[in-house]
Amino acid sequence: MGVHPTRKLRPFVFAFMMLTVAAGCSVKNNSNSKDAVLLIEPVQANTPSEKVTLKMMESLTNPQRTGILKEQLAAFEAENPLIHVELISPPFDQADETIRTMLAAKQDLDVIEVRDVNIADYVSKQYIDPLDTYAANWKDFSTVADIPLNVGSVEGQMYFLANGLYERQLYYRKDWFDSRELTPPTTWQELYETAVKLTDRSKNRYGFSFRGAKGANSIFDTMIRTYNGDQMDQDDGAFRKDGASAYSSPEAEQALSLFALLYKNASPEESLYFGFEEQVNAFTSGQTAMLLQDSDVIQTLQAKMAPGTWATAPMPAGPSGKALITVGAAGWGIPAQSLHKEEAWKLIAYLSSPERNISFGKRYGLVPIHTTAAVDPFFMTGPYQPLIEMTNDPDTYMYYRLPIQYPSYLEWEKRSTKAEQRMLLGEATVKETLKAWDAFWKEQKALMHR
Repeated sequence: MGVHPTRKLRPFVFAFMMLTVAAGCSVKNNSNSKDAVLLIEPVQANTPSEKVTLKMMESLTNPQRTGILKEQLAAFEAENPLIHVELISPPFDQADETIRTMLAAKQDLDVIEVRDVNIADYVSKQYIDPLDTYAANWKDFSTVADIPLNVGSVEGQMYFLANGLYERQLYYRKDWFDSRELTPPTTWQELYETAVKLTDRSKNRYGFSFRGAKGANSIFDTMIRTYNGDQMDQDDGAFRKDGASAYSSPEAEQALSLFALLYKNASPEESLYFGFEEQVNAFTSGQTAMLLQDSDVIQTLQAKMAPGTWATAPMPAGPSGKALITVGAAGWGIPAQSLHKEEAWKLIAYLSSPERNISFGKRYGLVPIHTTAAVDPFFMTGPYQPLIEMTNDPDTYMYYRLPIQYPSYLEWEKRSTKAEQRMLLGEATVKETLKAWDAFWKEQKALMHR
């Protein structure tokens, strides 16, 4: 079944879905000998004879999302009275570390949320099992699009089944822009200049919703890759086509310098310590004018902001006119130590069915994993429209793959965030910061080729 994780893909799933509907499951029927062995005896999700309790832990914890998940779990239990699901929902900032600690200690877990940022680490440590044998006998597998399969795979084997896809776009205060006769920025330089114009510290108003704590690299990495433009290796988001790291180029210095100015001149001072929730709250509360986030924030914005006060736009481009974008995902995997793997798969298959996955996407603002969602008007209009626009212009909006194949990718997020904060506090220069990042990725590449 395996799909190769470095396969080049379009940035947004819908255009790709339309192409893969006709192709059916051809990409999943890889005939190499390793996968062929896996497909000989597909695993059946048998009905348990005694009541089983599945311990399930989510990673991207959010009150709204957890509530939707609990509703689906209650429906699953109603249809499967001999299976009880105990959902564990740690605070978002602690969830991944909690899961990793429990996996390392071989504690009782049956279903966990695996993310694109930690799949390589989990696989290298043999914390999770491949799902290929289960998926081979799953009736809904043929409509799962290639992008979620690629994101959830390592070396041709699938280790998590995505519960939705994340793609970033720009959210802006339309009312603020209209009052100043401003248009949405199309480049990072325009974004900076517009953010400065919209900043009024005396009114506690700022042009940009900065994020300097956990997840900060989602901004500066995007800027650095975009400034490298079409010189980036789209199959490896840490390196350029010439083999040099993305952090070693003059373009990287230009991007990180602008990033520092964006914080200094157009962002709340306390945003150096903002994570996801604080970054989004700054936008919804009226403190900031622009926000870069994935589509899962749409539901929050609709709930907290008046219609017409905000709108969406495509991601900004760099000096070359190119914008580097990616698709992220998280989903359900089975820990190697689980004692109830067949029941765990039954739950994953239930949550991942087209009906429930598309419903989950609509209610939480994620892109569904099934090709059947491609014709649903819900995802083709309104705040989702820029995602379609980016899909329809792949020459400008170039999809790249995050360097998640490196087992230390998760360490990168921690290390780069600390370095970014030191730089913005004046404890290191832009050049010193980039030099350290360049050294990190050179070391990772050397370790991968040993």
